[in-house]
Amino acid sequence: QLQLSESGGGLVRPGGSLRLSCAASGAALNYHAVAWFRQAPGKERERVACISTILNTDYDNSVRDRFTISRDDAKNTVYLQMDSLKPEDSALYFCAAGPPVVFRYCISASVFGTWGQGTQVTVST
Repeated sequence: QLQLSESGGGLVRPGGSLRLSCAASGAALNYHAVAWFRQAPGKERERVACISTILNTDYDNSVRDRFTISRDDAKNTVYLQMDSLKPEDSALYFCAAGPPVVFRYCISASVFGTWGQGTQVTVST
């Protein structure tokens, strides 16, 4: 059974960078589309970025050109490189995985069946 575990969150100043990792266990991640979502207090969970099994990617407009999603299937891990961070990027970040077909619907959290516990990102002076 696939399980996901996020890491790499923390406190960073505006303009700084973080790299989040989503490590999988129990199954091979390369058979799954993977997405990063985030949720700030009092707000709905929103999709940040997705990556397909054949390395297609999609981003929310608010992070396009600042964030990069990638995968290393040999390490069973998906990454989210976050640059030029802004205070509004502060949130609990989750990774999620689903069968390859969900990539075309990856803006929706409901299509993903496996979730990690989240890692907190705080952007502040």
